[in-house]
Amino acid sequence: MAALRSIIFYLGLFPMTVIFSMIGILILPLNRQTRYLTVTRWSKFALWWLRISCGLTSRIAGVENIPVAPSVIFCKHQSAWETMALQFIFPPHVQVVKRELLRVPFFGWGLASLNPIAIDRSAGAQALRQVLRIGAERIGQGWWVLLFPEGTRTSPGEQHEYSPSAAALAIRAGCKMIPVAHNAGVFWPRNVMHKFSGEIQMAIGPPIDSEGKSAAELTAEARSWVEAQCAKMPRIPP
Repeated sequence: MAALRSIIFYLGLFPMTVIFSMIGILILPLNRQTRYLTVTRWSKFALWWLRISCGLTSRIAGVENIPVAPSVIFCKHQSAWETMALQFIFPPHVQVVKRELLRVPFFGWGLASLNPIAIDRSAGAQALRQVLRIGAERIGQGWWVLLFPEGTRTSPGEQHEYSPSAAALAIRAGCKMIPVAHNAGVFWPRNVMHKFSGEIQMAIGPPIDSEGKSAAELTAEARSWVEAQCAKMPRIPP
């Protein structure tokens, strides 16, 4: 049943992806705010269609912890779900992504219209400088910045090394960092077509002040909170 429902999900999602990728190209001359509000309608549709076709919903805790001032979102990365859901939980934000994603037909074209911070991960220190420079500019312009500190998707219960990039950006921009934990990978596993029905849990932590802390200290504090929250969440489909 999960396989059939997943096929139905993708059959409905693909034509909308093509449509919105074309729209994303056509609206490139418009301002960033307009492009964001337009292209994120695709995510709105995808999450709605996911609920209808696969019976997958979500429960968000800690929304009251989101501050007014632009900040850095420090989020666990397990699936494509959180990249869409966060668009409607947090204020408008830009995402740090692998440059190769912009070359993916249709999806990458729409993503490009959101003006993400696209980096070459093999560039090392140069990529970090790019994130700090552009990220600080975006925050100064009133945008939030989303980073996945592990750099890639992880399976539930799995941990990769946490990059200090998010913390370094928060320190440079003089803003707070917001830790986010969830278990989306239980229901939308990495590299698997199946989507399982159920309820994704997401927890948003209290803002972490970057003032007077090193990037290592700030990263360790946020990581500790995220992993502790993830450990409390179900790790297998119901």
